[in-house]
Amino acid sequence: MTTRSSRMPNHALLRPLDPGRPLQRQIQERIVEAILSGAIVSHEPLPATRVMARQLSVSRNTVTLVYEKMAEDGYLTAVERRGYFVDERFLRLSAETRRAAMGPFNPDRPADARPSGWARHMRLRPSHQPNIRKPTDWQRFPYPFVYGQVAADPVSLTKWRDCIHQAGRAEHLKSLMTDLVDADDPLLIEQIIRRILPRRGIRAGADEILVTIGSQNAVYLVSRLFCGPGTRVAFENPGYVDARNIFELDGAEIVDLPVDASGARPNQRLDDCDLVYVTPSHQAPTNVTMTMQRRLALLQAAERHDLLIVEDDYEHELNHVGPRQHALRGYDRSGRVLHAGSLSKPVFPGLRLGFIVAAPEVIVELRALRRLMYRHPSALDQRAMALFMSEGHYDAHIRRQQDMLARRWTTMLGEIERQLPDCEATMTTGGSALWLRLPEGIAAGAFQAEAARHGAVVEVGDIHFRQPRPEHNFLRLGFGPIDNARIPAGIAALRQALDACLAARNRAPPRPEEPRVEERDAGAQ
Repeated sequence: MTTRSSRMPNHALLRPLDPGRPLQRQIQERIVEAILSGAIVSHEPLPATRVMARQLSVSRNTVTLVYEKMAEDGYLTAVERRGYFVDERFLRLSAETRRAAMGPFNPDRPADARPSGWARHMRLRPSHQPNIRKPTDWQRFPYPFVYGQVAADPVSLTKWRDCIHQAGRAEHLKSLMTDLVDADDPLLIEQIIRRILPRRGIRAGADEILVTIGSQNAVYLVSRLFCGPGTRVAFENPGYVDARNIFELDGAEIVDLPVDASGARPNQRLDDCDLVYVTPSHQAPTNVTMTMQRRLALLQAAERHDLLIVEDDYEHELNHVGPRQHALRGYDRSGRVLHAGSLSKPVFPGLRLGFIVAAPEVIVELRALRRLMYRHPSALDQRAMALFMSEGHYDAHIRRQQDMLARRWTTMLGEIERQLPDCEATMTTGGSALWLRLPEGIAAGAFQAEAARHGAVVEVGDIHFRQPRPEHNFLRLGFGPIDNARIPAGIAALRQALDACLAARNRAPPRPEEPRVEERDAGAQ
């Protein structure tokens, strides 16, 4: 059906279309926007399909399909020999929505009145805590040494889409249509037990596992359950700032646990603690792996002092140098280790799926707590991940990731040694990042700004220390999202940034040297 032209202003629809997005979806969005803004009125038909097609530089068939679909969805009404009109029911609903959003009219209320005094009602101010800051547009930089991101794997993306479609089929619909309340997808639990835990040296039953929205969410749940004012938490320094913020938000007192080339170092500070948080596989942020001697010493200290251990094993699978060690929980004989892991970080960081393994009585309480927060993670995501794992796609992806990261790890270390000999890189057993120490007198923040001017994104290490100081000179360089072929040029850009910073340091008057304390040991490898 064709229609005659409406007097709708051209600018309501004629912004350039994005060739990277489906044309029909964009045209429908523009028409809905024009209806809501009043550019399309109910008593006049929409422009004829040939007119609209000519104005948008698309095929007439494309516009026809959009009109027909919008009629099916209730936006438009087809009137024989007259064309397509805006459906009156849609207009009424839109008007009611706008009136509800505006609220009841009060002539005595000033037009710019705003609620005030929110701060005095807030019990917590999470926004005031220190946080990792990365540019939201990091992808536009030619050399993104960004941690926590991965390069797109076309094979895995295709397989994941297939699993999403498969999860929506009739045989799986029951699991999606039903509110799981506080339960988890049994197929995903089975896959975690069969495929994930054995690699970590862990044996567990279904009653010892809870699915979470990432490993960080697992840490949050544990903190809510076990921490409060008066709780003392031994925490790696430097350490993962988001986890530290979680414990502090619940009122816990943080006790520094120093880090060196062998990982977190158990010491007498554990004597009066209630809980210890560690990242043994890849210490965050230095990426070192805790030695077997340290692991056993920590477990012995936990038994001796009646401690609980929170093990955040967020990327266990990404070790690619030497034999992979078992998780702490794999050596735990007293049931003191709560093991948190991520299912999505090595695959699709934005997916946000993880799990926690703990004693059954702990899982019961964590499950009840999770129910109060968000009931359960998306049933669709859980089922799709279960299928992704059961069909072998997860294992295949991890193998490709290990090979790819091993090549980049080797290139990174080689180029740093060649181009940045005055910097010190921490030796690791793999992972997706390196911990780099800049020359003395070069502040990480100043270097980060200079690197950005040369097209490189880096992460300052200061934020991971509990008491950041201006002279801290550590960086975390992620190499997950940067192509291996671009690493040499990227390190060359860092060399240029460092030369600029060194020149500025040499021009500046000397500063009196301050005594360094344990924080120096925490970063020295």
